[in-house]
Amino acid sequence: MRIKQLILALLLPVFAMAQDDKGEQHRPRIHFSPRKGWMNDPNGMVYLNGTYHLFFQHNPDSTVWGPMHWGHAVSKDLLHWKELPIALYPDSLGTIFSGSAVIDSNNTAGFGKNAMVAIYTNHNHQQEAAGTETFQNQSIAYSLDEGKHWTKYKGNPVLSNPGIRDFRDPKVSWYAAGKKWIMTLATRDHITFYSSTDLKHWKEESRFGKEEGAHGGVWECPDLFPLYDKGNEVWVLIVNINPGGPNGGSATQYFTGTFDGHTFKADHTTTKWLDYGPDEYAGVTWSNVRGRSIFLGWMSNWEYANVVPTGNWRSACTIARELKLVKTGGQYLVASVPVREYDKITGKVITAENVTTNHFPLHAQPGKLSLSFAKAASFSITLSNNQGEQMVIGYDRAKNEYFTDRRKSGDVGFAQGFGGRYTAPRFTIKPAMDLTLIIDDASVEVFADGGLSVMTSIFFPGKNYTDISISSEEKIAKVVFQAIK
Repeated sequence: MRIKQLILALLLPVFAMAQDDKGEQHRPRIHFSPRKGWMNDPNGMVYLNGTYHLFFQHNPDSTVWGPMHWGHAVSKDLLHWKELPIALYPDSLGTIFSGSAVIDSNNTAGFGKNAMVAIYTNHNHQQEAAGTETFQNQSIAYSLDEGKHWTKYKGNPVLSNPGIRDFRDPKVSWYAAGKKWIMTLATRDHITFYSSTDLKHWKEESRFGKEEGAHGGVWECPDLFPLYDKGNEVWVLIVNINPGGPNGGSATQYFTGTFDGHTFKADHTTTKWLDYGPDEYAGVTWSNVRGRSIFLGWMSNWEYANVVPTGNWRSACTIARELKLVKTGGQYLVASVPVREYDKITGKVITAENVTTNHFPLHAQPGKLSLSFAKAASFSITLSNNQGEQMVIGYDRAKNEYFTDRRKSGDVGFAQGFGGRYTAPRFTIKPAMDLTLIIDDASVEVFADGGLSVMTSIFFPGKNYTDISISSEEKIAKVVFQAIK
């Protein structure tokens, strides 16, 4: 069938950043990144009094992984972020690895009503170097002023290592039916669940995952929460794994099933992935958010995270995504879409319907590109510049898979395998197709078929991309480009 073309020329404005980062190439404009230094896992994500708190693994003194602190940023709308002073510093028990935060509304720990309590892993590098297996332990700290100042509990650690080398990343939530806290902890290649009534004393409840899921690498950064489908409660267990992802390196797998306050039981034996792209990892959800499950990940991959060609900072987070259940093919899948706050952006909008050939000059910042088809069709979307560099996103109808291709995207020589082509299966059985892209200066996040197929990729062109071209074997029902301010 004759290929029909749609060319959208994006005349992007001169790159500009606030504070110390004016003119820094590859700095994202619609994703959070630290002012300077290294960032990896998002941590302690918690909502309180109209503010979303994002803590994150942070080395403030270098652009490579090193002594871990908890950095801190806040947002009112999940779009615009303000970085605050470092929240947690290394101490005599070790550096501050990943964890979570809760609002102790019932004062179960005795720190004060509505205390913000962080639960994190202390990693003792000296003990690790000495060959001991018990160098990771769980500790807590609390804040009575909404995260501005923190006090570490004098009785730390609250959960000591029983002899497991990888014993980390506690994700804690309140299990109302049992009037207790549940800790979901990554323990080498499986999950161990603990419970507590006061956040200080913990007992083991059960274990999951020895025989389930992908085991290509260590399990990390888990999360456990319920989602609902027409009143039906389904528990979701997120487990990040490195390496062993569907397209190599780091990735986020998940399980659906039941949880009774003691034991999680999966309702499937297949391995499910929340994001098939190479650059979403360590993703977990915000706590203390009613009626929504909001997810955020680290936008990189351990295969090359330490060497990506950025300046005085390294790494960014994905955009915030809302998770929902979708039943297809007789099983529950977890779909993710950009949070609804992205519907409120106010940049210029360009819309076209029943597209065959057209040309749109867009004076826009990075933004959101949406396409829809009456029936599935092979297509490609190419981001490019006048240096011949290009990032390609598309769908192959013959193989029934989406893809991202960064082989010619710009600088790909800093790590073997960075310049690859990545694929994601199409899950829906519906004939119609929809796609949303969140495009920034050095990343693209792809949400297809209502978020059933998701891919995240970073890239590093020599010059920012200035054009988007769309090629399709079928007429495109609708195209919308929304610039993001």
